[in-house]
Amino acid sequence: MSFSLHTSPLTRATRAPWMWAMTGVVAGGALAMVCFAPARWLTHSLEAASNARLSFSDVRGSVWQGSAQLSLTGGPGSSDARALPGRVGWNINTDFNGLRPGLALVVQAPCCMQTPMLLQVTPGLQGLHLQWADHASVWPASWLSGLGTPWNTIGAEGPLALQTTSLGLQWSGNTMVLQGQAHIDAHDMASRLSTLRPMGSYRLTLLGGKAAQLELTTLQGSLMLSGKGQWKQGKLRFTGEALAAPERMDALSNLLNIIGQRQGARSIITVG
Repeated sequence: MSFSLHTSPLTRATRAPWMWAMTGVVAGGALAMVCFAPARWLTHSLEAASNARLSFSDVRGSVWQGSAQLSLTGGPGSSDARALPGRVGWNINTDFNGLRPGLALVVQAPCCMQTPMLLQVTPGLQGLHLQWADHASVWPASWLSGLGTPWNTIGAEGPLALQTTSLGLQWSGNTMVLQGQAHIDAHDMASRLSTLRPMGSYRLTLLGGKAAQLELTTLQGSLMLSGKGQWKQGKLRFTGEALAAPERMDALSNLLNIIGQRQGARSIITVG
């Protein structure tokens, strides 16, 4: 004697709505997780990518729309940190460049920007492309002290005016190529190491290419800074010098001792 077990049409019909309901719950939960993912997911990723040079606190909102207090730090284990005055906010939306989908990121920092910063992120067959809309903003030089040595010792003060033109980054595998240019004008700078206020005004220019070029020039002042460098394969190599006007040597001597290797009236600056 044999027995045959099979599900009746009525049982299958009864079970089907429950299966669809469970599928809907799972799909809805996944969609909600994507739509309402906490902002901390994004800020954790940025902290890791910067090797903890960026630090976010009092994080609010979601990945797609949120805000936080942004600080610069000296990296893992550092006790140095300096926060921007006010909060930094962001909005992320889908963006379509031709037939290629991407993301549009809008960043607003009321302390330092009159207009928001716009960044477009577009994936492609050859990697990832980041493109900044032309942008201008002004940042406090004192924020740099959060990076630790030597910035916390120098204690720079003054406005840093950032200007970007056609600035973009192309990632392909492990290769990163900078496009366009950016410059920072540091006007009427001062330091806790010098009684001379201001010491001078300077321009740092970044030019894109397979090996991005960096150039430091003096616009005016008693402390004269100059130098050139290259950013290649994620590494910066820079060589420059700081020179004090003879009549201001006493006021600038302490600073010259800190920012580089002292050679008489000048100090040699090397990075990398």
